[in-house]
Amino acid sequence: MTESARIFDEIVLGRRSLRAFLPQPVPAQTLERVFEVAQRAPSNCNTQPWLTHVASGASLQALRDELPRRFMKGEITLDFPYDGVYQGVYKERQYASAQALYDAVSIERSDKVRRQEQFMRNFTFFDAPHVAFLFLPEPFGLREAADLGMYAQTLMLAMSAHGLGSCPQTALSFEADVIREELAVEAGNKLLFGISFGYPDPDAPVNRCATDRAALADCVRFHP
Repeated sequence: MTESARIFDEIVLGRRSLRAFLPQPVPAQTLERVFEVAQRAPSNCNTQPWLTHVASGASLQALRDELPRRFMKGEITLDFPYDGVYQGVYKERQYASAQALYDAVSIERSDKVRRQEQFMRNFTFFDAPHVAFLFLPEPFGLREAADLGMYAQTLMLAMSAHGLGSCPQTALSFEADVIREELAVEAGNKLLFGISFGYPDPDAPVNRCATDRAALADCVRFHP
């Protein structure tokens, strides 16, 4: 194994979704470098069909104050339908992932109050000092969303390489209108999800949450 392969494997295998961050902001130079590297993500015909708005400071605090209130009032605005249904092995993986999170923070699955409190932390960004909101410009659809997904993975790996933690959150897409308004995003850009990020809190129990992955044979077929 080459040294570059070893380093890459270490970065990929070490990346996890973290849900507790230190308040320390990321230096502007590091922010710019991480997002510059992410721009190298592949996309169909190099169209790069994504628009990212990074909220920090006052703009992020305004969203931190407003999003929980709007969600609790039932004011939900989705740009893309959230109607997928997990069945079979996919449902099993979803259940195991949620259980790993509850175990890390000592929440019984029967404790609906604490489970709701944990879920609501999505809308305060797990105290992260930065959030990247990923938009897909109209009229792009499924194929371009796949391009945006490759961009997001590249972005999170770049963050990991620079000592940052991240958490991709589809829950943030529930308040698309509020986020667009606060960040002055044009209406033709549709919110797919957000990524909270910053320096991980090493002492937070929730950051000990680790999820398994399916066996290679369950997901990959090699054809001679």
